[in-house]
Amino acid sequence: MTNLTKLLTVLVGAALVLTMVGCPPKKVVKEEPIPPPPPPEPTPEIIETPKLGSLATIYFDFDKSDIRPGDANKLKGNADEMKKAGEGLPMVAIEGYCDPVGTSEYNMALGQRRADAAKAYLVQLGISADKLSTISYGEEKLVTQNEAQYEQNRRAEFKPE
Repeated sequence: MTNLTKLLTVLVGAALVLTMVGCPPKKVVKEEPIPPPPPPEPTPEIIETPKLGSLATIYFDFDKSDIRPGDANKLKGNADEMKKAGEGLPMVAIEGYCDPVGTSEYNMALGQRRADAAKAYLVQLGISADKLSTISYGEEKLVTQNEAQYEQNRRAEFKPE
């Protein structure tokens, strides 16, 4: 036999083997379904706290911590404004101030008495004492240093926190 015949025989034999055996069947790749995306995170509920309107400053007579009648009306207005805020009422700091007459220690105590008097009046009008804090600045934060205008320094201011 010649080389060509041998080669043809081998090729024909290989072709017969391949056709009889064939290619192994293709494996079917089962595609996993893509899971749906997770539900979106719930957005936190935004609770707007009611904003307090402007709270009026009250003033005091020289060396006094008594609430004057005109300032009692201002405190009633402040109490009404705070009641509008309802449950969302923020803490309100009541700051007591004095003029620079007298010692620093005396003015710190007088400023505290003024803040406490304003707080007591607001509590009497129905504002929760838990929502009110007091602090005295004495003569530390003057509105004016002009002696003719010292009455502007004798005050209590209301600051939502």
